[in-house]
Amino acid sequence: MAKKAKKQQSPSGGTPATVALTAAGTSFAVHSYEHDPAHASYGEEAAEAMGVSPDRVFKTLVADVDGALVVGVVPVAGQLDLKALAAAVGGKRATMADPALAERTTGYVRGGISPLGQRKKLRTVIDSSAEKHDTICVSAGRRGLEVELAPGDLAALTDAVLAPVGRA
Repeated sequence: MAKKAKKQQSPSGGTPATVALTAAGTSFAVHSYEHDPAHASYGEEAAEAMGVSPDRVFKTLVADVDGALVVGVVPVAGQLDLKALAAAVGGKRATMADPALAERTTGYVRGGISPLGQRKKLRTVIDSSAEKHDTICVSAGRRGLEVELAPGDLAALTDAVLAPVGRA
């Protein structure tokens, strides 16, 4: 069972994501929890540990759209709609990216990929359901660390498009 998350106002031992947020002057909160490697879902574990509804915790997935890597940010309780993701960026076909390639390109490990502070900035699409919330949580760049921020701030910092790319 995951331990209760601790809420922090400033990043401790910053990740590239928290460094980017701080540099941009964006308002955010950091939530940390002890990651359980046996948990079946990184995102659902985060929601449980933080006591936050899974529709406010978003996972960062990397897909290959017509040969280019694209980030899809969707609620942890749902799935990424690959066809909708491709359409959102003007592509024809999308598949999930090779995990090793996603890790090398973003600079983060699987289960800790953040849409912020990536080694190589990728095109990003955030599921439009994010707009229903004042704040959402996304990975802060490692397992057991999340950042909470306004969806509009996340979209601005990642130059993201908002589109219905998630499905239940």
